[in-house]
Amino acid sequence: MTSNPDEPEPPFLRRRNSLKSSDVGHHIGILFLLMGHTVGLLTPTALYTLVITPEQKQFIAIVAGGVAGVVCFVGLSLLLHRRLFDARIRQTSTYMDLGVLGILWVQLVLGLVTLPYSFSHHDASVMLVLSHWAQGILTVQPVDAQTLQGLNWPYLVHLVLGMTIFLIFPFSRLVHIWSAPVWYLGRKGYQVVRTRRVLTAGPSARSPNQPAE
Repeated sequence: MTSNPDEPEPPFLRRRNSLKSSDVGHHIGILFLLMGHTVGLLTPTALYTLVITPEQKQFIAIVAGGVAGVVCFVGLSLLLHRRLFDARIRQTSTYMDLGVLGILWVQLVLGLVTLPYSFSHHDASVMLVLSHWAQGILTVQPVDAQTLQGLNWPYLVHLVLGMTIFLIFPFSRLVHIWSAPVWYLGRKGYQVVRTRRVLTAGPSARSPNQPAE
């Protein structure tokens, strides 16, 4: 049997294609941002200044991070909307699932909000303060907290929320990042684990052992 190209795409195929495009966009963006933050913040100033100046590094970070941030924002927004407003997915979601997506979305928005502030600091002074702060935490030689007091509020909230994400990381589905996340970009299907909670409202109620359609 051959399909008619003029026939509309079945709803389940539309949902699957929409999920794949938003999921891939989200993962490409967030993995690039994670790598960029790690390399950008933790590379010693004396090392990268052998090749580029701090001002050039900041410009590259703003442009590359802005593009990745927009890609991630579109994908993450679609995933969050799907989890909140698709009845099937909402039923299989936990409070932690919703909370993690919400925190990531707010964190991403805050990161995008910092871009205009970064453009106004042509001497890359804020970037240097943040990188020295992050390197101090990694080497267990934290800098004086007062050095952060002069930063604009989006940076400070971004830092606090970032530390919050690290705290909830082991207790959420974020741990899947350790399972070779590069394979998510080319996978063809998804394994969805349905909830075993009983649906009690309306005629669609099912037994705990009956999977959702």
